Amino acid sequence: MDQLHNKAGDFAEVNGINLHYIDHKSDGPVLLLLHGLTANAHAFDALIDGLSPTYRVISPDLRGNGLSDKPAFCYTVEDHVQDIMGLIRHLGEEKVHLAGHSFGGYLAYYIAANYPEVVDRLVILDAGKSMNPNAGQMLSGALSRLDTVYPGFDDYIVHVKKAPYIDFWDPQMLTYYRADVQDLPEGGVKARCNLMTIGEKSMALANIDWPGLIEQIEHPTILINALDNYTMGEPLLPDEIAKETVEMMKDAKYAGVDGNHLTMLYGHGAGQIVKHIKQSLPR
Repeated sequence: MDQLHNKAGDFAEVNGINLHYIDHKSDGPVLLLLHGLTANAHAFDALIDGLSPTYRVISPDLRGNGLSDKPAFCYTVEDHVQDIMGLIRHLGEEKVHLAGHSFGGYLAYYIAANYPEVVDRLVILDAGKSMNPNAGQMLSGALSRLDTVYPGFDDYIVHVKKAPYIDFWDPQMLTYYRADVQDLPEGGVKARCNLMTIGEKSMALANIDWPGLIEQIEHPTILINALDNYTMGEPLLPDEIAKETVEMMKDAKYAGVDGNHLTMLYGHGAGQIVKHIKQSLPR
């Protein structure tokens, strides 16, 4: 398989699964990074380069990276949260700084509201006061996989590429789907989740009362938003929604960085995010 599946890392046995995570060890405070559903921990490489000398940065592979026993789209928000809490306990940490991008941002909201005792400071990267319902449609369409057995993984990817909304994922991104496919003993591969499961999970994500959760958050928080709208039929997080989200929390501030929902994590945008985080989190 590709080089991404050979990345070194650690495993935590939590809630009946092996959860793979990368631990960028240092003597600084622990900063737990949660990525979006359509990426792996690699999405934070540029951020980690800037943050790991100051913080002990830990990034769990919510999509498995071909290593974790965790095909992301088979899981509910609560399932993911319990696994993250299990990882925090596994690390022996009482409190962590928590940062999340996109779906990882919603997980961070959820944890900060429901488990405030484990969160020191909170950073949200491009996740607003509600999940855009279009995201549910996008996930269901782009990941449509009927209960079909394919001769091999490449054949499965050919099928995925034909799905609606797939044009915003590049070929490298599609390789991460390996964690969502199981090899059959008799040969061939089959998706772990079918279309009905994916649609059910993604629409449930959109229907959670995110504003109700966000209003409960009392942790010092910074919401860092991409200044260029990224669209999947409509803007995912317009600037005004990001600012409204900040206003809902008791102790939060707003910052904008160059880029859109996808590109903000790389290049100049990543450098700006690192700067904002270092200004906002204790070291």
